[in-house]
Amino acid sequence: MTYPKDELIRYRLSRAKEALDEADVMADMTHWKTCINRLYYACFYAVSALLLKNDFSLSKHTGVKAFFNSQFIITGIIPKSYGRLYNLLFKYRQQSDYEDFFTIDEEIVKEWIKESKDFVKVVIEKLDKNEKRRIGDISKS
Repeated sequence: MTYPKDELIRYRLSRAKEALDEADVMADMTHWKTCINRLYYACFYAVSALLLKNDFSLSKHTGVKAFFNSQFIITGIIPKSYGRLYNLLFKYRQQSDYEDFFTIDEEIVKEWIKESKDFVKVVIEKLDKNEKRRIGDISKS
């Protein structure tokens, strides 16, 4: 079943906000690995909504990350600090989910919580302004 684009964008933003709430709960319980997972997915859902607004939907996380960096970070549409955050969350989400004996300083994760909330807010602001990124030479085929 396919959904109207605007409905799907709203749904993905709702998932982003839900994942941020879940990250807060996991932090309160000192479940830092799960918190990282939820922070990554909050940002991923927000980025997915942004890409969809621009008529792109990518199925692989690596593709979403690469496209987001090339079309929104490098171009300055989204501040570079959020590109760094997204890349870190991508890396540490994989490590925390799949590596045995993974540990991380909770203070780092606490900072990522704040930064991830700002990240999602910035993406929502871009979407609310109805800013549609003009994708240069990239083919949709």
